[in-house]
Amino acid sequence: MALPPPDPQYVLRGATDAVNTLCFHCADPEPELPILFSGSSDGLIHVWNIKTHRVDRTLNGHGGKSVFCVKTLCDRNTLLSQGRDQNVCLWDLAEGRKDVTDSVFTESTGFCKCSLLKVAERRWLMATPGKDLEEVRILELPSKTSVCTLKPEADAKLGMPLCLKLWQPSIGSRPSLLAGYEDGSVVLWNLSAGKTLSRLACHQEPVMALDFDSEKAKGVSGSSEKMLCVWKQNEQQNLEIQQTYQLTNPGIADVTLRPDKKILATAGWDYRIRIFGWKKLKPLAVLDYHTATVHCVAFSDHSQPCQRLMAAASKDCRISIWAIYNQP
Repeated sequence: MALPPPDPQYVLRGATDAVNTLCFHCADPEPELPILFSGSSDGLIHVWNIKTHRVDRTLNGHGGKSVFCVKTLCDRNTLLSQGRDQNVCLWDLAEGRKDVTDSVFTESTGFCKCSLLKVAERRWLMATPGKDLEEVRILELPSKTSVCTLKPEADAKLGMPLCLKLWQPSIGSRPSLLAGYEDGSVVLWNLSAGKTLSRLACHQEPVMALDFDSEKAKGVSGSSEKMLCVWKQNEQQNLEIQQTYQLTNPGIADVTLRPDKKILATAGWDYRIRIFGWKKLKPLAVLDYHTATVHCVAFSDHSQPCQRLMAAASKDCRISIWAIYNQP
């Protein structure tokens, strides 16, 4: 008989509005527990102490507008956040500071999260949706230099980009971008040429989230329909569908691969978190704790299996913390 799904290890309460985004950071050398950043619909960013289960600091830099993306850069004291005020902010949190040190005005009115890729020491590429409906801008940070603007051909009719993933096959190789669009397509972009390499119509509804395993050249996407889609990049650099999985209920808000690429987690509109084995997309567990839409899932990047954590954030203002499938 299959074991019943576990309960959360604990739940973080303290956010006063829907929690939209999460980011773990594990220091080097790794402490016993990581720290966790969250962004909420009331414009606040919380820095959580996982040991005490309480908020260490609250940051307010988006004028009360919803925060829907938080990421750390080189260390736990350099934070990037993105909000509905159309700004991407860089924060300096060293020595207890709460300062926004720089910002990028994206001119985008949507909810598409930016994507970051480290390309050299203290140098990143950032992909963000642009001012025009279908465009994506690529900038270099921290200089904010424009690298390119990606615009589909006029007759493509992709709609808005809703999710972005910068990646590169290996260190020093040329970066590429995967983008999920309103028309249900996933598009692979060549940044050097500023052109589409491949377009895969894998969903009939808007692509809400995607993630990519660059080692296996295999990705996964979820949409507002009842289907997860796994696709791969073949030797001709074209995207092709490898596998699909029919869900019980429609609506995927987030899909996230654990750093070791062994399991996949999805955040559902049906209030549930689903866990799959990444190798064969085998369903492993359905975690039923939250009482509203689950907006995102995030994994800690600890190298020790016993210290790995998963967090999920919801419209119910709570963050659930889980320790599951951590066998080496």
